[in-house]
Amino acid sequence: MKGSVFKTVEFDKIREAVTAYAGSAMGKERCAAMVPLSEPSMIREKLDETDEVMQILQTAEPLPLGGIRDIRSSVTRAGLGAVLMPDEFLAIRSTLYAARRLKRFFGETALDLPRLRELALGITMFQKIEDKIEGAISEQGAVRDDASVELMRIRRDLKSFQGQIKDRLEGILKHPDYQKFFQENLVTMRGDRYVIPVKQAYRHAFPGIVHDQSASGATVFIEPMAIVKINNDIKQLQLSEKQEVERILRVLSQLIGAESELIRETCEAMAELDFIVARALYGEAHQAVRPVISKERCISLRKARHPLIDRAKVVPIDIVMKPNTKALLITGPNTGGKTVTMKTLGLFALMMQSGLFLPASEGSELPIFDSVYADIGDEQSIEQSLSTFSAHMTHLVDILRQAKPNDLLLLDEVGAGTDPEEGAALAMAILEHILSCGAKTVATTHYSQLKLFAYEHPEIENASVEFDTKTLRPTYRLLIGVPGSSNAFAISKRLGLSDDIISKAQEFLEEEHIRLESVLSDLEAEKRAYTERSEEAYRLQQESIKMKRRASDERRELKAEQKRILQKAQEEAAAIIQEARRQSEMVIRELKEQFKQTNEAKRQASIQSARTSLQRARDNVGSLDRYEEKGGMQKEEAKVGQTVYVASLRQKGTIESIKGDNAIVQCGFLKTTVPITSCSLVEDVREKKAEKPKKAARSLGFQKAMNVRREIDIRGMLVEEAESVLGKYLDDAVLAGLAQVIIIHGKGTGALRKGVQAYLKHHNSVFRFEPAPLNEGGDGATLVTLQ
Repeated sequence: MKGSVFKTVEFDKIREAVTAYAGSAMGKERCAAMVPLSEPSMIREKLDETDEVMQILQTAEPLPLGGIRDIRSSVTRAGLGAVLMPDEFLAIRSTLYAARRLKRFFGETALDLPRLRELALGITMFQKIEDKIEGAISEQGAVRDDASVELMRIRRDLKSFQGQIKDRLEGILKHPDYQKFFQENLVTMRGDRYVIPVKQAYRHAFPGIVHDQSASGATVFIEPMAIVKINNDIKQLQLSEKQEVERILRVLSQLIGAESELIRETCEAMAELDFIVARALYGEAHQAVRPVISKERCISLRKARHPLIDRAKVVPIDIVMKPNTKALLITGPNTGGKTVTMKTLGLFALMMQSGLFLPASEGSELPIFDSVYADIGDEQSIEQSLSTFSAHMTHLVDILRQAKPNDLLLLDEVGAGTDPEEGAALAMAILEHILSCGAKTVATTHYSQLKLFAYEHPEIENASVEFDTKTLRPTYRLLIGVPGSSNAFAISKRLGLSDDIISKAQEFLEEEHIRLESVLSDLEAEKRAYTERSEEAYRLQQESIKMKRRASDERRELKAEQKRILQKAQEEAAAIIQEARRQSEMVIRELKEQFKQTNEAKRQASIQSARTSLQRARDNVGSLDRYEEKGGMQKEEAKVGQTVYVASLRQKGTIESIKGDNAIVQCGFLKTTVPITSCSLVEDVREKKAEKPKKAARSLGFQKAMNVRREIDIRGMLVEEAESVLGKYLDDAVLAGLAQVIIIHGKGTGALRKGVQAYLKHHNSVFRFEPAPLNEGGDGATLVTLQ
């Protein structure tokens, strides 16, 4: 696809706008290089990627793209053996941290993002390199003192020597015998050596080495002999420090170099993600929608808004070309929006094929074009060295040579700039040629002959831009199927041209032309009325769709609530049955123990206790069926306020109101309409047995047991205290259905571990126990398998 069309339809400005949404230099680089594709599968992939990021933007979990730097050059140099600088390591660490955050995001998000997840496979985490850089380079870009043991020693010695120099220099400066020697009472540096400014006259009286003198010669900078050796030691340490820093940076650079290939791949994947996010953010800012790729090669843009026109001023337009329509001929007055319409279509085609969403209504449809050609003859695009006609024709000849069946041609004022009759004939011949090659074409014209030509040709459809002759302003709306008129007489009259001149001009027109313009004017009025009715119908249709969608959502929510209520009831039933089973097993164990005794009285007491426990468990289980059905209800029996059992929901409810053969029943949070015959009048069994105390479905203790954790920490307890805690914990664990638990007792002296294991040997619920695995505590914990 030729790059010249990008400027003509202003696609280059769209690229600039998208680039502004990229967060990294690498992402901006990709945005600036964005070009339309022509392979359908690749275009769908690009649109899928944009669509998936749009899904993320609608959630509260933004894609973490912050901190990405362009480190490709540094990584490449490290791969070639170069030693990187500290600020380069900071940029690499920031980028690798961003890569780790992105990798974790795609590992944790529940969103369905197949394309982005596939792209994220190219991102590798480098935690070890991150940690090495963080341990060696400070946030200020300096090598840390503790980057190595040797560097820490060197810098510690440096500080010590510098402290000694400071003390000695302060002593020299404050010495009364030397006060008259000093030009200024201060210490300065010359060539990394500490020196004192001494007056020229006393240079021989002050012991030391001269390193420099002032421009006037009145002052010499002398290094006192008392600190020469220390200065030498400092110099040696500084050289050692430099060598150690270079060694540390070399080691880090080698780490980067060893992974340079993977790091570059990670950078490319993050740059692509940033590019996709920029496309999505641009679409979100312009309230854009995903276009449909037309397989039948039809064009249907609904409420299309040119993205470069102020949203407060832009007028949405509809551009429609059916599959059998190969050319759309747009007529109408100047400044009416013909050129904007063409540019919008060309721009939308390029945007879609670049993976961008379109600022239009849902369902907007475009085919895929191999190339887009534009000959739009506005003032800025015509070469000054050629006449209007020559410039147009030169460009048009080039387009006709290259046009193919799957191309889109945008021709502004085709045949203009020469004799009207010759220009019209030439325009018709050009259109015939384009139709024969099969390309989709949108052309604008003022020639009446072309309007008739379009009426007579089955593959060409007329269109016009609407113009309000009362206000002398264009409405910028595109009317498909109706040719427009130039409205020259109406505009001139409104601008003050005399009626005599206008009447005289009308006499010069041929009668056929006048009749045609009159017919066109009537058609345009009818089209406007039809469009208004169509828009109203479309609005009502959209409202109907919204109401249907809302009703569907409500039905879905009711079903979900119904399912939740049923599931909750089933869970409660299962819990009560499990509790009853546990109590029964306990009773059986107690009976077995008691039958071993010889005392008849104790045995009978145990049997009676067991009967009582079993009766309690039976009552708890029976609490599931607390209501007795009195049989199906008749319409005459139903009354507001009655308690009924709804068989379809397996729930008790209260009748709120009665409508015909149906009743509105409130079941907990769910209000539903059911047939009266599907309801049964119920009586509360507990009300019948008022003399008996009410039974709780389950105790708070049981609820707590169902939430027992898999491990218990008894460190710090005495053995007796631990046995008491463990007894209750193991009972709760068995009740909760846990197969294994971990008891954390610590290592210490081993007394608590021995006491716990002795206790576990005699516990009825313990099948076996053993030291916990290393990753779960090792010798400091015991893994218990329950029966």
